Amino acid sequence: MKLILSSKDFHNEHSRRAIDEHLGMPIGQCRVLFFPNEKATRERIEGGVYHDRLAAFGFTKENISVFNYYAPAAFFHTEYDAIYISGGNTFGTLKRIRACKADALIRTLVARGCVYIGGSAGAHIPSADLRHVLRYDRDPCGLEDLSGLGLFEGILICHFTEERRAHVEELQATSPYPVTALTDEEFMVISAAD
Repeated sequence: MKLILSSKDFHNEHSRRAIDEHLGMPIGQCRVLFFPNEKATRERIEGGVYHDRLAAFGFTKENISVFNYYAPAAFFHTEYDAIYISGGNTFGTLKRIRACKADALIRTLVARGCVYIGGSAGAHIPSADLRHVLRYDRDPCGLEDLSGLGLFEGILICHFTEERRAHVEELQATSPYPVTALTDEEFMVISAAD
């Protein structure tokens, strides 16, 4: 298992370099499954917008699969090297993933060795719990289950600045989970050996 988590994923040099260094293969050879955020429409998913975006990050177009929330079945029987979830609304994106039963798919793929790349909302989603994210991200869907995917036993504060320090200290004192704060320049890599 390997998770590469940051506030900015490919949108800043520090986290982009971390992805390149920890992916385990050249990015152009990586078969990636991208999960669009809660704003993705069928037209955008099927229209190539996300393929173009990921190609700009160095993925080869024929190796890019964009998860289609409107026709999910095809994605459950394909091999991938990496899963990528970027920013957006944490709760809206997680609701879409759960509605398609793709949460189980993600867990299975990561357990098989698929690298998980997450930026901002995508970095929060694999964590143990998401209640603390309500301070920064509204929950437009009214999720009752605020657990993350549980791929690691911890929680993150992305986009950490001094304004968030008091919240991080409060969480460190009260949360049953380890708390990590990531500035926009930082990243963390979690591997099975950790």
